[in-house]
Amino acid sequence: MARGRSPAYDDQREMILARAAELFAHRGYPATSMNEVAQACGFSKASLYHYYRDKYELLVSIAETHVSRLEELVTSVEAQGLPAEPRLRELIRRIVEEYAGAQYAHRVLTEDVKFLETEDRERVLDKQRIVVDGFARVVAALRPDLKRAALAKPLTMLLFGMINWMFTWMRPDGRLDYDAMAPIVADLFLGGLPAVRRPQRSVRPAREPVTD
Repeated sequence: MARGRSPAYDDQREMILARAAELFAHRGYPATSMNEVAQACGFSKASLYHYYRDKYELLVSIAETHVSRLEELVTSVEAQGLPAEPRLRELIRRIVEEYAGAQYAHRVLTEDVKFLETEDRERVLDKQRIVVDGFARVVAALRPDLKRAALAKPLTMLLFGMINWMFTWMRPDGRLDYDAMAPIVADLFLGGLPAVRRPQRSVRPAREPVTD
């Protein structure tokens, strides 16, 4: 009879992903070794292989786990059936909250996705597109004219530009935390959205965006 997994197996896998994401974020995926991941986890290298077969599997798991949580976030907010502005505020609040606890995983997603093999990278990018589309639908609902001008996604990417890089300058012990910043981001974006004017010239179709 095959030996079952210990009750702590999944918790250990999550801990390993968190430690690996921190190392990848600070050192970069190529420069980080499995020995360093094992040391950060307090494991032997042999014990680490009990949970993940190699460094590449760690990278895939970090990126896919993080973006899957973002996708689930968008789905759950949309299921609430909120009007457009409250929905966008809730999306911003939830995604900022998610980033607050996943800064390292998000840095890996934005900087190391290029190291994924084609099939894995496309699967991750497909999930990112779902996240972007969820935000873009709300922007289009608030300004239908901008959707017709093909500006809903570019404006969405500008919004992500504010959110995605907050972790590069916000201090965990600073006066402003993520709970305080989420409504500020929403106010800034929603306050500026009515002032956006359609360009006089035609806008070329946007390339598929990613959340970085």
